[in-house]
Amino acid sequence: MNTESSQLPLLTPPEHVLSTLEGDGSRRWLRPKLSQGVWWKRRRTVAYVLIAVFVAIPHLRVGGKPLVLLDIPARKFVFFGHTFLPTDTVLLALLLVSVLVTIVLATALTGRVWCGWGCPQTVYMEYLFRPIDRFFEKTTGRGGKPKRKVTGLLAVARFLVYLVLCMFLAHTFLAYFVGTERLAMWIRSNPVNHPVAFLVMFGTTALMMFDFLFFREQLCLIACPYGRFQSVMLDRHSLIVGYDKGRGEPREKGKRDTSLPPEQRKAGDCVDCNQCVVVCPTGIDIRDGLQMECINCTQCIDACDDVMEKVGLPTGLIRYSSQDAMEGKPSRFLRVRTILYPALLMVVLGLFFFVLSTKFAFDARLLRATGNPFQRGEQGLILNNFRLRLVNRTDEPQAYKFSVVAPSGATLRNDSDGTAELDGGAQELFPITIQVPSSKFNALGQCDAAIDITDEQGNTKTVTTKLLGPR
Repeated sequence: MNTESSQLPLLTPPEHVLSTLEGDGSRRWLRPKLSQGVWWKRRRTVAYVLIAVFVAIPHLRVGGKPLVLLDIPARKFVFFGHTFLPTDTVLLALLLVSVLVTIVLATALTGRVWCGWGCPQTVYMEYLFRPIDRFFEKTTGRGGKPKRKVTGLLAVARFLVYLVLCMFLAHTFLAYFVGTERLAMWIRSNPVNHPVAFLVMFGTTALMMFDFLFFREQLCLIACPYGRFQSVMLDRHSLIVGYDKGRGEPREKGKRDTSLPPEQRKAGDCVDCNQCVVVCPTGIDIRDGLQMECINCTQCIDACDDVMEKVGLPTGLIRYSSQDAMEGKPSRFLRVRTILYPALLMVVLGLFFFVLSTKFAFDARLLRATGNPFQRGEQGLILNNFRLRLVNRTDEPQAYKFSVVAPSGATLRNDSDGTAELDGGAQELFPITIQVPSSKFNALGQCDAAIDITDEQGNTKTVTTKLLGPR
């Protein structure tokens, strides 16, 4: 290897590649200052409400069912008292499409409001874990450069606080998939009795520790795809956090002569204090324009408004606006995407509730048994063997009765005299045989048949099939 080439200095990148990287490629640890302005207080209220909702949801019940339960092993999903099974593919698909359209619509209207106000990464990082860091670094309420190094026992104490909080969040997360009752039983018992659940909890805790203790804002910059999709979800009329370049440039430090009108001043309103940069949790300069790393956290708005008040200039140099509005162009609320997306959402939700309203208390389906397509019985009867697949969609045990309603003269035979019982949420295959006189078959050897299935509440469902027989 050439010794001279190996000792060449590193080339300076042509642009700022990542806000969490130093010029030599090492990690740049961000410790943003805290600007407790009006927007920060609003976000804090929303964040604490969201945290409380996240913790409370697994404990809430609707009609005796959990508000939300994603029981993957049992293949059962409960949303707001309604149970969805794997057979509800249309409903699940419509639900996912409606969520996707809602996200796209919200982004088109309000920009990255999800990232700054509702994303768990932002909520927990900015309102739970960064305050812990500031407590140990003696910068509570201010943020910025630490007043003391967190080493030794302090580092151990901070690690333990992180660990307890991440374990609590991991258990809450697990409750969404197993329910609070089962989770409480597991907590009181030996992990050996439920190794899979313990490994899920352990893995979730480890991932949270890695994220909030080390990876932090890099999840938004590197791993999350949302910022990369914003170029196709936003337009020039979408709401963003932006810097008014026309009013702020050219920059110049110091106070302005407010007795002069803005057009007669040599400098713009930006005093180049850099406060919008030092408060940014992703380390960017909002004055560089719309950027993928901006999560619309509004900290730059609070910091800039505070400086503007101190120097006697109007607030709003950095504000919620749109790209066109910042450039003095008219901003339109009604446009193609703000009309198309709500219309599409209404159609999808309408289909979802229509399909939901047609769901029955049980599912029934006839499956043809393997073997001969038909058999000849006594007295000229033709026998077709089936398996009746029953799914009890309720949480209570149910008894069912079967009866053949077509064709006339047909009879049904099974091992339990045309009845079946199922536990709540259970499903089972029941063998049945339909006997039909040979005279009912057409020239192609086919005959239409219908079976009524009735549960204890009197709900009746009719399933149809084609019987096969001699030509």
